[in-house]
Amino acid sequence: MSGLNTKIRLYLNREVEFGKDVILFNDGDGVAYIKEWNVVEAQPTQEQLDALDSQGDTVESNKQVDKTRRRAYGDWKDQLDEIYHDIDAWKARLLSIKSSNPKS
Repeated sequence: MSGLNTKIRLYLNREVEFGKDVILFNDGDGVAYIKEWNVVEAQPTQEQLDALDSQGDTVESNKQVDKTRRRAYGDWKDQLDEIYHDIDAWKARLLSIKSSNPKS
């Protein structure tokens, strides 16, 4: 199940400044909810947010894949050296990383 912040970004189709535009709260029961809605768009209903759950899961999964890929790619300076010495080997390594870490 995707996070409330992800579903809000999808609902608004833009970045949100949480803590100012939208304030989320948790009463300690592990369930986050919208405490304040300070944007011009209408606040979403729970049904609207629930409808974004699958799309939110995909967004969050792809963010994790990006993070894993970035770690596997290594430092950009090392990649430049790798490109200089053997660009084809570098391309093959990146393709292998992408195949091992596919996006949804």
